[in-house]
Amino acid sequence: MRGEKIYEYDVDITEMIDFGIELGAILESKMPIPPQGARFDVAFGGRATGRLSGRVSGIDHAYMGPDGRIELNIHAVLETDDGSRIALAAGGLGVLRKDEPILDLSENVRLVTASADYDWVNARQVWACGTANLATGKIHLDGYLQ
Repeated sequence: MRGEKIYEYDVDITEMIDFGIELGAILESKMPIPPQGARFDVAFGGRATGRLSGRVSGIDHAYMGPDGRIELNIHAVLETDDGSRIALAAGGLGVLRKDEPILDLSENVRLVTASADYDWVNARQVWACGTANLATGKIHLDGYLQ
């Protein structure tokens, strides 16, 4: 990935809300993905390190299409170690690996803050990539300033 790496975060899935079908049932092939797809709200929390270091918490309003492709709609807060807050909004894709409960993640990230110390994030785009291990509930992402 090109650009300056400005964060790396490791978060835990803290809650998963389904809307009629559990993700585990799909992953274990107990139920097929419905023709209309399925929605899952995935709450998470953990830590970011790097140029942006601090606590990260948020939710992904994920939509799994009938083809298994997962569209990400992430809204989070990064509270830096010095007390500033940065809003994170991201869209992207999660692609499930064959025969593994792991999603490969690709995200287009927008960061916004009124904090003078971090106003440099407002004018730049961030691309992030990583994985979500659905068996362990662990998510890892690396974010690159473009």
